[in-house]
Amino acid sequence: MAGCSDDDAPIVAEAETIDLINNTFPEYQAEIQETLDDLFQSIQDKDADKLISFHVYGPKFTEFINGELRVGSAENEAAERGLVDAISGFEYDLNDLKIDVYGEVAKVTFHADFRPVIGGETYQNNAQITLLFVRIDGLWKITHEHNSPLNIGAEGKTVL
Repeated sequence: MAGCSDDDAPIVAEAETIDLINNTFPEYQAEIQETLDDLFQSIQDKDADKLISFHVYGPKFTEFINGELRVGSAENEAAERGLVDAISGFEYDLNDLKIDVYGEVAKVTFHADFRPVIGGETYQNNAQITLLFVRIDGLWKITHEHNSPLNIGAEGKTVL
């Protein structure tokens, strides 16, 4: 930003430098944690519309799941609605949760321990999950999901 004073010398205002790599942005981390809590509550409540509201669908939305080819908004929405329709219960743990914020963008990683109940049977799904969030109008929305199987040994330890 520049301007002129009465003596025609330029006035320069320096912009504040934000350290996107080292600043943890704790206020945004708390917002994202609340968003995650609400997102998983929407699954437990079988509220597909609320679950979908946590996504920002459009040409930049992508998803990778189980080593398959990348999909977009329509496929993700159909899968999310299918999950909510199929389950009668859903328990979960987000192990080793890490929320990294880079200003208006955040990367969330965790080891998922999902236990959906489908057709009266409880299934175990252990996965490595990455969610990429963008902050839009004060709300955190998912713009990318990556879900890969987590290799767990017989004793519950990760297999390398």
